[in-house]
Amino acid sequence: MRIVNQLLSQDKELALDGSDKAWLIGVMTFVTLVKLLLMFYCQSYKNEIVRAYAQDHFFDVMTNLVGLLAAILASWFYWWIDPAGAILLALYTIRTWSMTVLENVNSLVGKTASPEYLQKLTYLCWNHHKEIRQIDTVRAYTFGSHYFAEVDIVLPADMPLQMAHDIGESLQNKLESLPDIERAFVHLDYEVSHRPEHSQYDS
Repeated sequence: MRIVNQLLSQDKELALDGSDKAWLIGVMTFVTLVKLLLMFYCQSYKNEIVRAYAQDHFFDVMTNLVGLLAAILASWFYWWIDPAGAILLALYTIRTWSMTVLENVNSLVGKTASPEYLQKLTYLCWNHHKEIRQIDTVRAYTFGSHYFAEVDIVLPADMPLQMAHDIGESLQNKLESLPDIERAFVHLDYEVSHRPEHSQYDS
């Protein structure tokens, strides 16, 4: 209610005098330039986290520019331009970060990868080693900007443990070498029914 009363009143306290105006313009201009340089610096990286910092710096540049412009115009023309600029900044903030949340919500909830990407992983697993008899399960779900992958492969029942381990480990390393895979888990089995390991009670 206080903000509404200020907007409806004829109070001129929001106007700046000469010394305050010079100090405000100097500080805000310096901060905005620093933020602009940081934005370009962060954009030069391919890392998603660093690029997120670039987006944050761009947001600061925009809010600083609008805030500075509103304060200057309020001191030159009408006092209500400054609070009106604050309202525009609030709406811009809500819109910007709402869009960011919507863009990243799938990464936060662990959404499964597309069928085309799962087919790619399946093809890679099937052609990994000639002793692989079957691909039982291939899963990939979002983990931030990357994927967690889970793969079940079927190997011969009489294969030596060392050889089976080496095949599974090399497949894990191959999957984790993909740019979109953060972590891969490879499960080795000799059949696909999984009856013993999925039974609720022992017989």
